[in-house]
Amino acid sequence: MKMITVKQKMRAILVDVIDSRTPKNDAEKRLIEMESLVNTYGGIVVMKAIQKRGIPDYDTYIGKGKLEEIVKMGEEMEADILIINNILKPKQIFNLDETLGKVGMKSWDRVDLILKIFDKHAKTTEAKLQIELAAIKHMGPRIYNMGIDLSQQAGARGTLGGQGETNIELMKRHLQGHELTLLKKLEHYELINKGHRDRRKRQNFQSVAIVGYTNAGKSCLLNALTGKDLYIADELFATLDTRVAKIYIPPAVSTAEDGKYVSGREIMLSDTIGFIQDLPPGLIQAFKSTLAEAIAADLILHVIDMSDPDLHEKIEVVEDILKQLGLQERKKIYVFNKVDLLANRIVFEDPEQVPELKRQGGLIKAGEYASHLLGWHDNKQHEAATKLICLLKEKHGEFQPVFVSAHQKVNLEKLIKTIDENV
Repeated sequence: MKMITVKQKMRAILVDVIDSRTPKNDAEKRLIEMESLVNTYGGIVVMKAIQKRGIPDYDTYIGKGKLEEIVKMGEEMEADILIINNILKPKQIFNLDETLGKVGMKSWDRVDLILKIFDKHAKTTEAKLQIELAAIKHMGPRIYNMGIDLSQQAGARGTLGGQGETNIELMKRHLQGHELTLLKKLEHYELINKGHRDRRKRQNFQSVAIVGYTNAGKSCLLNALTGKDLYIADELFATLDTRVAKIYIPPAVSTAEDGKYVSGREIMLSDTIGFIQDLPPGLIQAFKSTLAEAIAADLILHVIDMSDPDLHEKIEVVEDILKQLGLQERKKIYVFNKVDLLANRIVFEDPEQVPELKRQGGLIKAGEYASHLLGWHDNKQHEAATKLICLLKEKHGEFQPVFVSAHQKVNLEKLIKTIDENV
């Protein structure tokens, strides 16, 4: 059995089984996202394969022939693990591991990989408890397929304990007890969090929750709006723990008609776990307490990576998860982020909103704005970006779309004004 050390990256083979009617581009996008998940976990992909099957194989999901091919390729490429881009049945995982174990490999499904990433990124005790609970719910059913050893009796005939129980029954009872313990601990944290929310309500604090597809720039937006210095990474699921910060809304006028000073107000802004395509309902439920800030929020900011070519599909994914959480009717603002990545200049629907990037003289540092500072513009790119903004404004007008660059802190004033008008 190969041992994966800290310095040695996990070498993975990815396989996705799709219906014959699935478009090739969609299948490739699924595997690209899966590869991003592997990279986020700290591994590398040595082989990717797409298999077209009307119905997944009952025993191994991918079929005997494909499994034999992967065993051979895995041995040649010194792969450590096979990851199937779907949720597998316990029997399928067991059968895959039985065969792959002969060459020192093991198998994961999509949820296994996501849970590993969650476990890697969790910082707070609450998040770690939620991950452990989700893992038990996902792994629990597999105890029924752990082989003949687990079916041996724990007791014997004639003893005080009677005939005894099978190891499977003992493990099942142990997992059920551990699950109840985790739920009680999480209830404790939920009471604390609820107390914080209730206190903010008593103090008349309005709350706004940031949601969106993972890696859309939610944490960066929270930092830009609140001046916080929270962890940001260009990877999936960089944020697991809910973070809450205050945003100051200045008054429209500084003094009232009677000459008295008019103060602004503070709004609580929360950042939550990013969503992803095919996130199992079980994981959503496990993190429901983390998402409680969004559930209780007066307003939701749905952050969208505008430079993503699949932004429309990802909007639908997020909206579907919000529906599962009962938030489909909650007031929302669509925040189209990363507008600065659309072209070699920042583009907005109103010309006066375009910021001026000034050259300081001397050499220009290489980067996304170098061409702008030198006066080199791609007019076709600029026109395409402007057209896209107009289309998005027309399609999602009911959600009062705002186009920003959290990284460059551009157009945040308009976003703050829009938030102020809606809470």
